[in-house]
Amino acid sequence: MPEINPKQITFARVRRRFTKAQLAKALDVTSRSLQNYETGASYPDPATLEKIARLLNFPPQFFYIDEDMPELREDSVSFRKLSKMTDALKACTFAAGAIAFRVNHWIEERFSLPSAQLPDLSDLGPEEAAATLRRVWGLGNAPIPNMIHLLEAKGIRVFSLAEETREVDAFCTWYEGKPFVFLNTIKSAERSRFDAAHELGHLVRDVYTMQHGKAHGPEMERQADAFASAFLMPRESVAANQPPTYTIKHLMKLKHYFGVSLAAMAYRFNSLDLISEWNYRSLCIDIAKRGYRTNEPEPMERETSQLLTKVLDVLHSRKQGRREIAESLSLSVDEVNALTFQLTKLSVVSGGLTGGYIIKKDLAKLRLV
Repeated sequence: MPEINPKQITFARVRRRFTKAQLAKALDVTSRSLQNYETGASYPDPATLEKIARLLNFPPQFFYIDEDMPELREDSVSFRKLSKMTDALKACTFAAGAIAFRVNHWIEERFSLPSAQLPDLSDLGPEEAAATLRRVWGLGNAPIPNMIHLLEAKGIRVFSLAEETREVDAFCTWYEGKPFVFLNTIKSAERSRFDAAHELGHLVRDVYTMQHGKAHGPEMERQADAFASAFLMPRESVAANQPPTYTIKHLMKLKHYFGVSLAAMAYRFNSLDLISEWNYRSLCIDIAKRGYRTNEPEPMERETSQLLTKVLDVLHSRKQGRREIAESLSLSVDEVNALTFQLTKLSVVSGGLTGGYIIKKDLAKLRLV
């Protein structure tokens, strides 16, 4: 009979943001007993393991997996607003990333996905790096129709974050030579597009830092924001589309054109010195008074993963889906939903772009348009 892997109990507890004391209390066992379960000094009886599985929303077989879950090092991950994150939230988010790595591996065993096409632009400033990447990728100065589709076409794996990590805007990392981006699906679509471009900035400009464990700081975040602004709103295109007057009415049209928030559009004009400081301040005051900083006006449609949609379409044609992925990896369907842009609340304690995807073996060929 297989033995319980004690590390899986720790992983599941951290994923659901339970402290040891909270889980011990919920199980009606002593803290020492739980400590022994997690170190392997003793094992929970079948009834207790079933209760652990139910409380933490993991199938019982998850706790028998011999292979430990992948690990993310904090120094290899780039978070937005890292200073606001608690250790528990970071650990929970790392666990979500580890599960995404396993889901991605499952997909790659069955599909041939694009390899990463990310140049190292660490020697360039944010503005120049954004313009260079657009040239390398042949994007010109046109608006980006869909950021997630673009990232996926260039070999970046994109997953969504569950509701219990709603405080996390986005993060990116490298794992086994592959770039990953995780996006919050609760924020506005405009904000999510900017977050995606922000993480792209880290992937092309902070390659050495992320892969060699160098410290992340506020300046890196400011530069990633500057990259995102320049990538989504190229200097030449913004200059060519100056409105007759800098009012919300005129900027609203440009917001839709570039696919950014109203505040981001105003900031870009200001950063390029295309608007007077007085006009910019007046515009910011007007945006704030109308509540547009927290509730985006005329919101755009939320972007989602085309890669995952195509994969799931093929699986559905074979009468398979997220449930089969979950069962293969000993996960709950909720967990797979949460990572694949199906908003799911897991049980927690309160606290013009193209790319080809070819399916391996005997599955049909997929095309993304």
